[in-house]
Amino acid sequence: MRDAFANDLTAIGAENEKVVLLSGDIGNRMFDRFKEAAPGRFLNCGVAEANMIGLAAGLAMQGLRPVAYTITPFITMRCLEQIRVDLCYHDLPVILIGVGSGLGYAELGATHHSLEDIACLRALPNMIVTAPADPMEVRAVFRAALKADHPVYMRIGKKGEPNVHQDVPDLELGKGITVRKGTGVCLLSTGVVLPVVLEAADLLVKRGIQPTVVSMPTIKPLDTGLIGSLLPDHPVVATIEEHGLAGGFGSAVGEWWIDSGVTGNRLIRFGSSDSFLTYSKTVPKARAHFGITAEAIADRTANALGDRSAA
Repeated sequence: MRDAFANDLTAIGAENEKVVLLSGDIGNRMFDRFKEAAPGRFLNCGVAEANMIGLAAGLAMQGLRPVAYTITPFITMRCLEQIRVDLCYHDLPVILIGVGSGLGYAELGATHHSLEDIACLRALPNMIVTAPADPMEVRAVFRAALKADHPVYMRIGKKGEPNVHQDVPDLELGKGITVRKGTGVCLLSTGVVLPVVLEAADLLVKRGIQPTVVSMPTIKPLDTGLIGSLLPDHPVVATIEEHGLAGGFGSAVGEWWIDSGVTGNRLIRFGSSDSFLTYSKTVPKARAHFGITAEAIADRTANALGDRSAA
């Protein structure tokens, strides 16, 4: 996903002289092509993320389109006050890219996990929060973000994520993408867990259930119109994310669910529990620790559908 971002950034930066890249002490070699295509528009801000956000705000105020990039917890939690006051309060069109989101850096321990960033940033006025699912969605979301007049946060994977879409989807911020159509169970996925969700869908098919799978690249604003349209044919709806259950994508859906007075459907949420993962694991093992696996998703949703049918 980070390679897809770097490639698109280079192509766009070569044509748009307003695009400026700020890096928090990573990605130097990865952006060599951008530096050649856009000389003088790459700034390595070092391990000074708060200053990087302030610099991005100043550049945006001068009419430029700054893109700030570093490891997810460092571009969110470390400089949350600057994001709130410098970017969101002034409603500046700065794009924040958090790489290795969720458990992408699972092997480096809790300091590099980002399971609270959606909760923090979606609480900020004017902030658009996105989580593309694959390299194709990264390209689509980034291009859409450059057209936005508000701050945009993109949480992306690290490397090696497979393509789910064959081509770059025609995507608008605030809109979901229906990947598979079915009935009974609807699996709402955001971010890099979409391949796991599709694997869960395959397991459900083996049980005689044909689930709908929807990718939600934008968490704020939420595509409530799409979710609402799915409810009549889907008594069970599940949200899946590589983020904490508190305040994340599932919480956003749940808040709308309650405010809209939804009845007759069941909402199930998959994500990390209210605890730190205090030792290093591989990404698959870290997901298994929190129950974010195809088997767990298929089991809980199938059981919930069975309970609804029995009732």
